[in-house]
Amino acid sequence: MEKVQVAVVGSGFGALTAAALLAKAGLQVSVLEMNKYPGGCASTYKRKGYWFETGATTLVGLDEDMPLKYLLDVTGIDVSPLRLKVPMQVRLTDGTYITRYNDLEDWIQEAERVFGQQGQRPFWETCFAISQKVWRTSLRQLSFPFSSFSDLGSAIKNFKWEQLGLIPLAFQSLTRLLAKHNLIENHRFIEFLDQQLLITAQNKHQDVNVLFGATALCYTLYGNYYVPGGLRQLALATVRSLEQNGARLLYKHQVNSIQSQQNGTYLLSTSKGDMEAEFVVAGLPLNNVARLFKDQSIQQSVQNYVMQSDKVNSALTWSIAFERTGSEKQVLHHQVHVPGGVPFVGSESIFISLSHPLDDQRAPAGICLAAVSTHVPHPAANYIDKKEELEQWVVQFLAQQGFLMPDKVLYVQAATPGAWIKWTGREWGQVGGYPQYLSIKPWQMKDARLDGKKAYVCGDTVYPGQGIPGVCLGGIIAAQKLLRDHFPAKVSLLRQR
Repeated sequence: MEKVQVAVVGSGFGALTAAALLAKAGLQVSVLEMNKYPGGCASTYKRKGYWFETGATTLVGLDEDMPLKYLLDVTGIDVSPLRLKVPMQVRLTDGTYITRYNDLEDWIQEAERVFGQQGQRPFWETCFAISQKVWRTSLRQLSFPFSSFSDLGSAIKNFKWEQLGLIPLAFQSLTRLLAKHNLIENHRFIEFLDQQLLITAQNKHQDVNVLFGATALCYTLYGNYYVPGGLRQLALATVRSLEQNGARLLYKHQVNSIQSQQNGTYLLSTSKGDMEAEFVVAGLPLNNVARLFKDQSIQQSVQNYVMQSDKVNSALTWSIAFERTGSEKQVLHHQVHVPGGVPFVGSESIFISLSHPLDDQRAPAGICLAAVSTHVPHPAANYIDKKEELEQWVVQFLAQQGFLMPDKVLYVQAATPGAWIKWTGREWGQVGGYPQYLSIKPWQMKDARLDGKKAYVCGDTVYPGQGIPGVCLGGIIAAQKLLRDHFPAKVSLLRQR
């Protein structure tokens, strides 16, 4: 039976982050991935000669004080991304276009143009200021949420007075902030805001606190990037960093169960045989973790944080290849509100990401690839078997919106929650992390420690979760806690250069 020091289960970007940092610190790391590509929901897959994005399409987190910049600085990973001048455009059901400009002043003027001047400036200035404080705090408070005295000691050591002002915001609903600026009765604006929140917070304003909501709403006000070749290139660059530091990525290794042993190690039963690990980092949703670990103590501790199907979302996605005609949208990312909702699903908007016209790594010149997605709430109760009808609908709808010409479509494939279950192994095909809920405060979210011993967890259902910056931060926290718990002298090896 093979023995390893650190077994990282899964190669989603949170898991890859933790693995890269632990390998950089000198630990012997093996990453076990059930598929043949790394990256999980932030990857790219090949069909008919085209490289389609799996899930995430926008790269954020490279600004100062943000997690992805920290990871790249520490490890030296380089993906040479292209910064987008305009992060996103939104089209309302009445046909109004809204441009989510990167510059705060430009965005405020655009919001005032579409929704009226009342309340827009103070609302967005407040949200942006909160988001800046959140990101400044994130890399200083890597012991959060606390589960040991060493966590508290680290938090006190890295405390800044501005962090105090963030605490009350975890108790306040976005509804309160909107009402303060006389925006709650601006129904057109609220409809826009809720669909924007669904992209990053996975929920609507009534259920999202100000702390998370303000940060989620402002992601277009930071650097948004496109990676030539697709987001798979970010995962592959991280894998190269792992290998340079002596780590391994083992594809087609599905982990079926994990059991702690009397000698303090963990026995991993995989599709390629058993493996013994001194440490385990599970880069998996908490729903999967609860089933994977056979220790009752771990199952019970995780079960307290697990959300059921009626609280989470899966996704309906489409991968489309079509010939460019020269009249394509210049902005790559779009949210389009759908009059009457998406058929068979009822969701109110779709998100569309287009490949860069200069990117010939994903498709030959002259061909555009589109990744289209929408939410499927309560996936266990919403089985979808209308793939052909949905493929026909999306082509017609995108043609009506001016994205493509139907006779130029070369390939289209819909992926339902069932396909996401098959691809990722995630329960119910859950994607996008846990939705933010006002009733769950940040310190009530799952800590990176699973059993208080040598098992840890990261991923989009673990604090802080969601989006590449969030899961990257989660991987950083897991790596830092493992090192502080067992190899404190090595923590200094992960300082930014």
